Amino acid sequence: MSYSARYYSPSEAARRLGVSAKALRLYEKHGLIVPVRTAAGWRTYGSAEMALAGEIVTLRGLGLSLLQAKSVLMGEPGNLDAALAAHQTALEDQKRRIGHAARKVRALREDLAVKASTAACGLSVASPALEACVAFDLPWPWGGERFELFDIPPLTFIIGSLGSGKTRLAHALAAAMPNAAFIGLDRLADDGAGACTLLHTDPALKTRVDRMLGGLVDAGATASSALIALLVAMESSDAAVLVVDMIEQGLDHASQQALSAYLQGRRHGIRPLFALTRSSSILDLEMVSTDTTIILCPANHSPPSLVTPFRGAPGYEAVATCLASPDVRARTAGVVAWRPQLA
Repeated sequence: MSYSARYYSPSEAARRLGVSAKALRLYEKHGLIVPVRTAAGWRTYGSAEMALAGEIVTLRGLGLSLLQAKSVLMGEPGNLDAALAAHQTALEDQKRRIGHAARKVRALREDLAVKASTAACGLSVASPALEACVAFDLPWPWGGERFELFDIPPLTFIIGSLGSGKTRLAHALAAAMPNAAFIGLDRLADDGAGACTLLHTDPALKTRVDRMLGGLVDAGATASSALIALLVAMESSDAAVLVVDMIEQGLDHASQQALSAYLQGRRHGIRPLFALTRSSSILDLEMVSTDTTIILCPANHSPPSLVTPFRGAPGYEAVATCLASPDVRARTAGVVAWRPQLA
């Protein structure tokens, strides 16, 4: 921002800067700017003062407090990065709180819609819980730290590199939540023969699976034995919460994309799903909804943490490095890090 050599009165300076005269006085009060005094003692702002005031306005526009702005202007250049990092953390916390509130409002509205519909039919319905949570002490390879997860959304991804403990965490989650079921990779045994047996003996299950499979195929998926086994395992369970191990296992690229779109389109009011994945097609960080929960199990076995899915968020890069394309996942599908048998 450039200004001529003329001097401006407080009101004119404020107008040109796009702030109030009161804001200029506040900058002066906090020692960020010192206006030039005329012979009569009136406050004026020359080119240097206007340039400095412009920097203050810019920093304030980024959301920095006056104290942070002063630290940047009066200190070392590195102060700007520190101030912006602190402000970024505050914004991310605010975004999480807003997302939490939005999910509760959405769940409440959907609950009200269900009540209105059932009332119109002369039925009654119990109010579902608007918020769910789970808490437990972390198992090995962690040190027993307390893990808590509030406001469980329809879809939660569990991410981690090989040996990070994500499968252990998944088992612990399934054990800690009432009426939860863990769906393991044994669903793929004998090329999904168990799933075929269930379909032949349960016509209602076959109808549900065929309907889901048809929608996924229409979206580009391949009707493979792995996909059918996954759908059968999910649809045959009457558990209130499902925890699925390596949900992309055995699925090609197009099937993973179709499944991902289906999973992220699930609405509140249906049973939550926890999906372990290391596929960038299942969890596309550029496309994932911001109200989707991501749990990262760090490679150094620090306690699992929640990661907001947007660039610059704490843990975002670590999550990205754990994900790979379906081709890469296929090459490492048989690689399992050593771990002791589950108790």
